[in-house]
Amino acid sequence: MKLKPTRGQIEFLHWEFGVFFHFGIRSFYPGHVDWDGKEMPVEGFNPDKLDCEEWVKMVKEIGATYAILTTKHHDGFALWPSKYSNYGVAQSPWKDGKGDVVKEFTDACRKYGIKVGLYYSPAQWGNGIKFAAGKEYDDYFINQISELLTNYGKIDYLWFDGCGSEGHTYDRQRIVGEIFRLQPEILTFCDPEWAPCVRWVGNEDGYASLDNPLAVSAWDFSELTGKSVDLSQEFCLPAECDCKLRSTWFYDDNEATIKPLDELFGMYEGSVGHGSNFLLNVGPDNHGQIAQADRARMLELGEKIKAVYSKPADYGEMERDGDCYSVSHVDFTKQYSAPTTAPVINRVVICEDLTDGQAVRGFKVYAHLPHYKHKRILVHIGTTIGHKVICPICAIRATKLTVEITDSDGEHKITKIQGYFA
Repeated sequence: MKLKPTRGQIEFLHWEFGVFFHFGIRSFYPGHVDWDGKEMPVEGFNPDKLDCEEWVKMVKEIGATYAILTTKHHDGFALWPSKYSNYGVAQSPWKDGKGDVVKEFTDACRKYGIKVGLYYSPAQWGNGIKFAAGKEYDDYFINQISELLTNYGKIDYLWFDGCGSEGHTYDRQRIVGEIFRLQPEILTFCDPEWAPCVRWVGNEDGYASLDNPLAVSAWDFSELTGKSVDLSQEFCLPAECDCKLRSTWFYDDNEATIKPLDELFGMYEGSVGHGSNFLLNVGPDNHGQIAQADRARMLELGEKIKAVYSKPADYGEMERDGDCYSVSHVDFTKQYSAPTTAPVINRVVICEDLTDGQAVRGFKVYAHLPHYKHKRILVHIGTTIGHKVICPICAIRATKLTVEITDSDGEHKITKIQGYFA
């Protein structure tokens, strides 16, 4: 029996493309790495040109739909004036301790119509808080999360990093209960033993497998362990592919590591095009701005995605005949010898209706030839479809495209077949 995704999970997959902003005390101390234990004095935090509107405007311009801010990373530094921390913006020289990055970020997201995501690291390595199992740390955790979910309006997405929590015991039931009491419609990214809505794809390189089921009974937990978490049953959990523009999550002196456009576009096709979401990180600099080179590359990526996928090839309405779904160009009905104006394509995009769960387990894509119109050739073999699959094929002038479902878990329904040229 297929597992049905929630309305929120289906909506999440329609978001497709998000931008991660790793920003905090680490942005002012180049060279530091996670869990190195090196001190980063609060006095160093002073983003004199912070402009969250600049960040979020870029998100809008590149065609992304959601954004996530690191409100507290593993170092424990709070980007909002938390009453439960002595290590954050309230203790910094920035705006004489009266600044609030979270407020500026959430306000900017709403101004530009971008879904609001907040990252929070459950684990931390110092700065006055002892990271140990027990009520004291759970209270601290709940108090800070409550501030974030109470003081900034509707939060669409809460992102918990599993890194550092390997083997740690939290009062999960209590924490999760408070999260959903404060924000009943929120989506969460976290350890599956909590109450996850979204799962980690298992790498930080930006790619999902072509075989990408919604229903899973195990998943990877963290980059610090090669072990997967085995669940007691299957859960419906769409995947998200988080990845970096540079070689580091936070801003550093490494502009030369900005990924080339072709690689980033491949990551987009290998995440969104494999039925997952694409979450690309850019780290604002120590002035609180997006570095010019980072912004330029992000805009190039947005333009490339738009250039390829904003206008599908000219095929008609989809028709179904049993397990086969087809779209045709008007020239498909012309005589054998007649010239054709059918489009040249090298990408086929297919979407599945997930309302009642993911059904397709195997499919084939056929392209009908430009002159021998009633002859078709096999151009792609795939497994799952899900929200969207992008099938790269040889460049071909196709008068008709046919998708044949060869294996499924019960009734299937394809909602879209489109051709594109990249």
